[in-house]
Amino acid sequence: MLFARSKGLVGLDIGSSTLKLVELKERKGEFSLVRLGVESLSPEAIVDGSIMDSSLVVDAIRRLNEATGVKAERFATSLSGHSVIIKKISMPAMPEEDLAEQIQWEAEQYIPFDINDVRLDYVVLSEGEPGRDNMDVLLVAVKRDKVNDYVSVISQTGKVPALVDVDVFAIQNAYEANYDLDPRRVVALVNIGAGVTNINILSRGSTVFWRDIGVGGNQFTEALQREYNLSFDQAERLKRGETVDRYGPVEARRVLDAISGDLATELQKTFDFFAATSSEGPVDELVLSGGGALTPNLQQVLRDRFGLPVEMMDPLRRVTYRESEFDRAWLSSISPMLAVAVGLAVRKVGG
Repeated sequence: MLFARSKGLVGLDIGSSTLKLVELKERKGEFSLVRLGVESLSPEAIVDGSIMDSSLVVDAIRRLNEATGVKAERFATSLSGHSVIIKKISMPAMPEEDLAEQIQWEAEQYIPFDINDVRLDYVVLSEGEPGRDNMDVLLVAVKRDKVNDYVSVISQTGKVPALVDVDVFAIQNAYEANYDLDPRRVVALVNIGAGVTNINILSRGSTVFWRDIGVGGNQFTEALQREYNLSFDQAERLKRGETVDRYGPVEARRVLDAISGDLATELQKTFDFFAATSSEGPVDELVLSGGGALTPNLQQVLRDRFGLPVEMMDPLRRVTYRESEFDRAWLSSISPMLAVAVGLAVRKVGG
């Protein structure tokens, strides 16, 4: 199911605070928006990427399906976090039929879980070249029980879970569909979800490094809760720039900037590790996505820390839509949140 290819799938990003649904139509290499929906999720439904209350998730998906009127049956979703292991390995060059069998044995050396407890998939990155006896293979392993949990909540809504992907690659799909890749630049895609931040570093037009870090939008919200003794919902509103009780954007900014600094420190550790273990050169640009990327002043904090261009990804940049059906201002306000869902929909439509 991982990396399977099939046309006409609906992208469903099951985030820990928000569900995002995107359906696209492809014609002559161009994409148009057919359906789009966003649905909030109770904080206790998904914790640390694990579904804790499936009924809450199922109900939210049903509300989303009803609100968008989606008719397509086949859905794609994706995963991230500690249950996902991604490794680039070097193997002796061999025919595809031999590779399928050999990959199981190779995986046991790299996967810190019982091999029987994971779903495995792989993609050959480079075939054996003249003078080279090895080939590079991207190996992906996801805990089987986590895949089953996410598949189950889709099935319970009457839809078919036709594909499970990985967030870091869905983000890359969204970026590549909307931006021209400059092979001379090293670009860090940084997707800031509620509980996890996905990092995918691109160089020479392909992925060269990836990592999930356990910092996300929830840390900003929780810091506001602690500082001003607010409920989760009140802190979320304050984070979005609203005034709550006697606290407004000025009070929020001091707390949010401190957490933005913590996130920058975690990103710095990742970039330092990348620089120390890669020959690709330093990162030239950061491209942000995810709901956490909308945190006030975060872009400026990152610009100041890294001294690099920091851009907000627009995953609908090259996607056409009818303004009679989708409000331009609303799309602009939420578009960074849609990167994973668009990445799933783009990839499958192009399947």
